[in-house]
Amino acid sequence: MSDLVRVRFAPSPTGMPHVGNIRTALFNWLFARHHGGSFIVRIEDTDVTRRVEGAVEAILDSLRWLGLDWDEGPEVGGDYGPYLQSQRLEIYRAAAERLVKQGDAYLCYCPLERLEEMRREQVKKKQPPGYDRRCRALTEKERAELEAQGITPVVRFKTPLEGQIRFQDLIRGEVVFEAATIDDFVLLKSDGYPTYHLANVVDDHLMKISHVLRADEWLSSTPRHILLYKALGYEPPEFAHLPMILGSDRSKLSKRHGATSVIEYRDKGYLPEAVVNFLALLGWSLDDKTEIMGRDELVRNFSIERISKTGAIFSQEKLGWMNGVYMRRLSTEELVEQVVPFLDSGLPQTVKRPISRDYVRLIVPLTQERMRILSEVSELADFFFVDELDYRSVDLYLGMGLGADEQRLLEVKPGERYTGPLPYGAEKAPIALRTALEKLQALPSFDAPSLESVLRPLAAELGLKTGELFGLLRVAVTGRTAAPPLFQTMAVLGRERCLRRIGAALARLK
Repeated sequence: MSDLVRVRFAPSPTGMPHVGNIRTALFNWLFARHHGGSFIVRIEDTDVTRRVEGAVEAILDSLRWLGLDWDEGPEVGGDYGPYLQSQRLEIYRAAAERLVKQGDAYLCYCPLERLEEMRREQVKKKQPPGYDRRCRALTEKERAELEAQGITPVVRFKTPLEGQIRFQDLIRGEVVFEAATIDDFVLLKSDGYPTYHLANVVDDHLMKISHVLRADEWLSSTPRHILLYKALGYEPPEFAHLPMILGSDRSKLSKRHGATSVIEYRDKGYLPEAVVNFLALLGWSLDDKTEIMGRDELVRNFSIERISKTGAIFSQEKLGWMNGVYMRRLSTEELVEQVVPFLDSGLPQTVKRPISRDYVRLIVPLTQERMRILSEVSELADFFFVDELDYRSVDLYLGMGLGADEQRLLEVKPGERYTGPLPYGAEKAPIALRTALEKLQALPSFDAPSLESVLRPLAAELGLKTGELFGLLRVAVTGRTAAPPLFQTMAVLGRERCLRRIGAALARLK
């Protein structure tokens, strides 16, 4: 099969590429690479009214980011170009004229107003929408009269009025449509641009496409394409219609489910390897248990036989989990390179720039386990960079494990007097901080083992559990109740910053 496989990803630049588009691209790419075939990118930009500025660039950027390289298409060229349909209009016009000449298509002069009125009547009578074939049997004289009125016609396909259209889908098996349910669809619009049906069939033939893997929503269009292939004397490719991607409520995937642009996932800090792995499992599986698979493993194992017929559920939660797995696999140096741009854009402007990579190299091992996406790094690690902590958003006593229901003393604004009840054991907090401050000031070396050797026995000396003392110090030096391991964190923050923060927390308690 390797000599025969030629597949294409043919997006329309009517918006930013979302996960459904790119999942289709990925399945085509995997199929081509598995069989040693060719992956072609073709831009179907003939819908002029809906074309979005910058969409083509975003589509290609998405493919590049995910590592889905193409063998033919925009920027790389190929033997069957051009690969933008807007540059192939003469080819489609010639095909449409040929179909009219041989009696498989005809010119339709119906104005837009008539078509809209016809559809309103069909809806009113609960009839299936479709063209009523008024122009199908026009005489030469009638056509000449309409031409004389200056009407520019469209070209419609002359669909058989009876019979069945059958084709074998590689995922769904045999599919049958009744010809009577298909109207005389437009091939060439009055502005000279082709519809999807004509351009798609002509290009797939001329570009020698062997397999068409596309979204399930195009299944109902396939009988039209089969008719066109036959009328043009082309050999149709193999078809495989991919299952829909559904939201968690099993409705069609939309933005509320997370169907945002793939570029947005990149900008939020998802790793391309994780996104490729996640998208590959939306409708395909290796078995019933394997979830983490690298690109080479996906290529090696991908097959149409393992594509599901049922809809695939998109889970934002699973994508986040999977991205976290890939984040934890990165080396320190790799993660440093990835997070620095996010720190630069996410940290307060008061933090000195440029961000020191040497300093980030110390922080990354402490935050890597808790990060799910790169953009979380600023929130997880900002206390390593800012000079002053705002204790009003936390409670030192919560750090001692005294419970969320206790009065949050530190929410009292500076200058105000607190008159409420003190939580049980609160009198120990200032003593603990003051004693820790004294011992840390005298510590010869401020590394993690030295810190532990002093602070662990201090808990027993103060009559506190280690969790209470460590929690209190964690809030004092980081401004939060959950943070990386305490001693390593303090070592990275350094003696001066830790002592200053403990002093500030102690003053806040007083």
